Amino acid sequence: MARKSKDAVDIAAEQRAREQAEVEQAFITGITTLRDLIAPSSLEIHSSHFRLGTKYGQTLYVYGYPRQVYTGWLSPFINIDEVLDISMFIYPVDTQVIMDNLRKKVTQLEASMSINMEKGLTRDPALEAAIQDAEELRDQLQVGAERFFRFGLYVTLYADSLDELSQVRNKIETMFGQQMIFSKVASSQQEQGLNSTVPQLADQLQIRRNMNTGAISTSFPFTSADLTQESGVLYGINMHNNGLVIFDRFTLENANMVVFAKSGAGKSFTVKLEALRTMMMGSDIIIIDPENEYEKLSEAVGGSYIRLSLNSDTRINPFDLPRVVDSDEADDALRANLVTLHGLFRLMLGGTSSVGLSPSEEADLDQALIDTYARAGITSDPLTHNSTPPTIINLYDTLVHMGGTGPQLAQRLRKYTTGTFAGIFSQQSNVDINNQMVVFNIRDLEDELRPVAMYIVLSHIWNVVRTDQRKRMLIVDEAWQLMRYDDSANFLFSLAKRARKYYLGLTTVTQDVEDFMGSKMGRAIVANSSMQLLLKQSSSAVDVLSDVFKLTEEERKRLANFPVGQGLFFAGQNHVHVQIIASEDEQALITTNPTQRQQRKNDDFMTNNYADPNQMF
Repeated sequence: MARKSKDAVDIAAEQRAREQAEVEQAFITGITTLRDLIAPSSLEIHSSHFRLGTKYGQTLYVYGYPRQVYTGWLSPFINIDEVLDISMFIYPVDTQVIMDNLRKKVTQLEASMSINMEKGLTRDPALEAAIQDAEELRDQLQVGAERFFRFGLYVTLYADSLDELSQVRNKIETMFGQQMIFSKVASSQQEQGLNSTVPQLADQLQIRRNMNTGAISTSFPFTSADLTQESGVLYGINMHNNGLVIFDRFTLENANMVVFAKSGAGKSFTVKLEALRTMMMGSDIIIIDPENEYEKLSEAVGGSYIRLSLNSDTRINPFDLPRVVDSDEADDALRANLVTLHGLFRLMLGGTSSVGLSPSEEADLDQALIDTYARAGITSDPLTHNSTPPTIINLYDTLVHMGGTGPQLAQRLRKYTTGTFAGIFSQQSNVDINNQMVVFNIRDLEDELRPVAMYIVLSHIWNVVRTDQRKRMLIVDEAWQLMRYDDSANFLFSLAKRARKYYLGLTTVTQDVEDFMGSKMGRAIVANSSMQLLLKQSSSAVDVLSDVFKLTEEERKRLANFPVGQGLFFAGQNHVHVQIIASEDEQALITTNPTQRQQRKNDDFMTNNYADPNQMF
């Protein structure tokens, strides 16, 4: 009886154990594993491609290389704007085995050459090259300067459709073919190809090529687009490889730069950051500030902040001549300034209205300008150029007393001499820009006077640049205001074209891309700028810029969706995806974000008023 009871207990225990195991198994089965989370919804393998969820993929393998490969040959594939996986497998081979094989190979090749010579056949260059390569490799292996490897290279492409996949494959195969590298689709081996390119260290294709150390080193994979020099200004982080974008714009064919961005994308922040860092490298900085964004930066570095308004005491005389030393330029100084004044007065007398200047008015204006300089004792003789220059008031008097259209022109000019806009540009200059940073603020000028003021300020700066040549950077913010009028646009273009000769780098900043690029002069300024920075753009601006800068489809998509402070940085023939970065101190000096500025004020208030932290409580 006791025996029976014991058996019944064992059976019951076994039954409970089985039930518990079933429950645990059901529980484990119901748990979502990491593999479940990352796995695609489906995987279909076909002979020439595979389908991974909604994506199509295809694996290629490389089977042939040219006699010589060069450093960086893999870089175009790493930097291409397509979704692809690149996998490389490198297998070291024992040197002694290779030496034995090479000895046999050299013997065979030399025997073949001897047979050809006995038969009187012409020399075979391919055979001679093979013997030379084999002997060189034997020498290098013998002294330990080289090692031998077997190298496998596989590329898996991805696309949203079979047609797109075919286009991507053609692009990749064309790029390989341009370097005499031969590739094939892994037919009937797509599953093995996929397994060979996912990060699981499985070479299931096993298609390899013999390479020595020198050849295999050229396939170094970390060759993403780079813009780094030993000296220069730090612009930001290369988002492709987390490297630093350090560049000296004065090492290019010209030091000009254009910055395009929509409002709030960080263009002013970027320009101010570059100006601050360039100034630390010893350059002078001159800025035209239409929105009062550079005052804090100027104060922080001890710069000169010049406010231009009808109520200020600042005066700039557009009739000033540069004090050039070069005799050839001295002869042309007056004539060059007369051309500049023609553009200015076309802007003042007709550029902002529909009146314009007729040919007879142009002729009378030209004669009046020459006569006005002559009455001040200034002629084409460079020795007279040190005389006190005339002013717009003197030009007004000349026009009033001359015949033809002079009196009518004088009436239209009167608002700048005795009328609403009198004073600021009708008296002798009292501006001194002998400072490492000079900012011209034109925010308080009337809208009608702004383009005129920008023109006159640029002309004044240009005269100073020609007089005293040193390393300078000129920043023209909101440059679209100048591009609205032909004369001011032409003048800005002439600055961009001639700046290099005078050690000047022109930075043109604008948010109105369509208007700027819609102008012939605007496109010419871009063409004469060796550096360009494209931050986040509106959808309409993306189409314009992609056409000008020949952007890829992927870059077009990025350009409209960049976060603040990220963009495409072009320097010469290269460009990278850059993230603009600043230190905390730099951020505090240059930010225009209202939230950040208010937080900074609050922090300063607490610091200044509560030196002892206990006072805060």
